[in-house]
Amino acid sequence: MNNKEYLVTLNVPPGLDELVVDCLLLLESEHGFSSFPVNAHHHDNHGLSLAEQVSGRQKKIRFQMYVAEEALSILLAQLKQEFSGAGIQYWVLPVLEHGVI
Repeated sequence: MNNKEYLVTLNVPPGLDELVVDCLLLLESEHGFSSFPVNAHHHDNHGLSLAEQVSGRQKKIRFQMYVAEEALSILLAQLKQEFSGAGIQYWVLPVLEHGVI
């Protein structure tokens, strides 16, 4: 693989999902992205509703996308600028291989 790519994963509170979609559509056009509902489990109860505390899970929307190395810092800077303090968790992993079979 000539260009390094990364898998970026975001866990977004449900009320912000449409805003994140709009942001990503403007920034990430080469590969597109996926989104799907997930349950986040964490030992920290801060910010959880009583129902979420009892069930031990919090509903989130997960976004995943492949991002070229040169676009990664732009994507993260834009997300941090637009969604500072919103509670969006993210992580970035190197992609060893991807394709379509």
